[in-house]
Amino acid sequence: MRYLFICLLAGCLLACNPEKENDGQIPPAIEELQKDVADIEAMLNSKPIFHASPDPTRADTPFSEAVQAGNLYFLSGQIGRDPKTKKLAEGGIRAETRQCLENIKAVLANHGLEMKDVVKALVILDDIGDFAAFNEIYREYLPQKPARTTFAAEALAVGAKIEIEVTAVKPE
Repeated sequence: MRYLFICLLAGCLLACNPEKENDGQIPPAIEELQKDVADIEAMLNSKPIFHASPDPTRADTPFSEAVQAGNLYFLSGQIGRDPKTKKLAEGGIRAETRQCLENIKAVLANHGLEMKDVVKALVILDDIGDFAAFNEIYREYLPQKPARTTFAAEALAVGAKIEIEVTAVKPE
């Protein structure tokens, strides 16, 4: 499939015939497209990197803290558990949402990323009635408005009220 995509882009580049129309100079838009094709090819050829948590108590978890594919980082879901006390934040959905997002912020920082690098979020609420309260806190942390899916599930791990997973892009 990727070769089909690259062949189609190459065909577009050849159809433009930039050398004939611009005295051998490749227009900047075509140069940028060639760079994009090279970047896509590099990403498709790279192997994913499975990053373990730096927390030794999480060494035996059956999932990675984050998985890196090129400059994309897929973070595992976080709940509102304080990493120091190992207990859920007290104070309901707002407190758990804030702790959850602080946990995400810390994982991103472990990989040289910031909250502004988040491009997609998946939010699972224990109770859809908490949507407005969760959203108040969420807006503080992710004002860039990443793409998002939100739904409610019957029960989350350790009785959490919320779980959030994100995808981030590392800037070049």
